[in-house]
Amino acid sequence: MATSTSKQATDQDPVALRTPNDLGDNATSAIAAEVNKLVADAFALYVKTKNFHWHMSGPHFRDYHLMLDEQSEQIFATTDPLAERVRKLGQKTLRSIGNINEITRVKNNDADFVSPLDMLKELCADNKAMAANMRKAHEICDDHKDVATASLLEVYIDETERRTWFLFEAIQGADPTGH
Repeated sequence: MATSTSKQATDQDPVALRTPNDLGDNATSAIAAEVNKLVADAFALYVKTKNFHWHMSGPHFRDYHLMLDEQSEQIFATTDPLAERVRKLGQKTLRSIGNINEITRVKNNDADFVSPLDMLKELCADNKAMAANMRKAHEICDDHKDVATASLLEVYIDETERRTWFLFEAIQGADPTGH
């Protein structure tokens, strides 16, 4: 009987999820709020990048298709480490698609057709914005002396800047259709 009582208390007790650390509640709350936005942004950017990967067309199809597939995999790979970092801070992370939609800063693109050039421009801007949002989160980590989250973000900022660079170079000299 004690086991079910303990389980019931755990299911209803938010304190049960509070992983202990030395950063303090104000720090972990502030950091988790920013990192959760990054997780939501990563999921949204992953879906958008896959959408454009699936719907790419034109003479550069193969190159763009493969580049966007590689980029989407890299973006998706950030979601679990970032979400787990939130949990290591003793905070809650995303729970649903609705939760992601509430806090993401990445705009959906539900258009029936998007030209290759517009796809690449949009993803370039989204990745650039993501890098800026990661820097903002890094500053909050620095303010609270959270070197672990900051270190993780440094790698992801570099990866995001690389994606931005590739997208930027792919649109240089392209005609309005992206060719």
